[in-house]
Amino acid sequence: MEVAEVFIACKKETHYSRELILPQPALVHIVSGEMRIVTAERHYQFFAGDTILLPRNQLGRMSKLPLAGQPCIAISVVFRKEKLQQYYTENQLATSQRHGAELMVLGEHPLLKSLFNSLQPYFELADALPGDIAALKVEEAIRVLRVIDPQVDLLLGHFEEPGKLDLVSFMEQNYCFNLPLEKFGYLTGRSLTTFKKDFRKAYNSTPGKWLTRKRLELAHYQISEKKRKPSEVYLDAGFEDLSHFSYAFKKHFGYSPGSL
Repeated sequence: MEVAEVFIACKKETHYSRELILPQPALVHIVSGEMRIVTAERHYQFFAGDTILLPRNQLGRMSKLPLAGQPCIAISVVFRKEKLQQYYTENQLATSQRHGAELMVLGEHPLLKSLFNSLQPYFELADALPGDIAALKVEEAIRVLRVIDPQVDLLLGHFEEPGKLDLVSFMEQNYCFNLPLEKFGYLTGRSLTTFKKDFRKAYNSTPGKWLTRKRLELAHYQISEKKRKPSEVYLDAGFEDLSHFSYAFKKHFGYSPGSL
């Protein structure tokens, strides 16, 4: 099922978290609550009124939390590759050979305010805009962003697939993100078969065993040295649920994480 191009999302859970790797760029405006994004390089916190532009293929973890009794509500505008290519071609704009990988934090601007104010009435009718209206709003968003900061072309106008990266450097930075091996391969510019082959050459181990060990060592450090609770650590260490984390931890270390 294809994701809508313009939609509003509301998360009422105490803590909602998922790995973040977008197949296309997205503009996100926080209406209420708190959003946290963790990448290999930085930790970000965003609140009501903040607007961010997320690049495609940036690996991270997104958490949405309620704040001051309000759920985390965000409006998203998704820029599909074919729409961006069409826009850059029709307007005879050069696309970027360089990729601004980091997300962009956008300051307050009258044009951004006008864009999101114009979207809000539609969400009283549905959670997503109809396709024909969404197409107009997506193009408006592109034009607004390019007026605010021409550097967005580095992010929006980049259509190349990931090139072959140094596998060891990438994995040491990103092992705590819970992704399928196919995604790790894609992000390092490899097929799954080549990724596994290169991984064994580099580490003399399978990716699965290595990832589990690294994540457990990180969790052990966070609990024993940073005095964090297992329930606070397991997601950050790359595990999907607390029970699986506790089982793997005890199997590896011989004692439960709670005993620390």
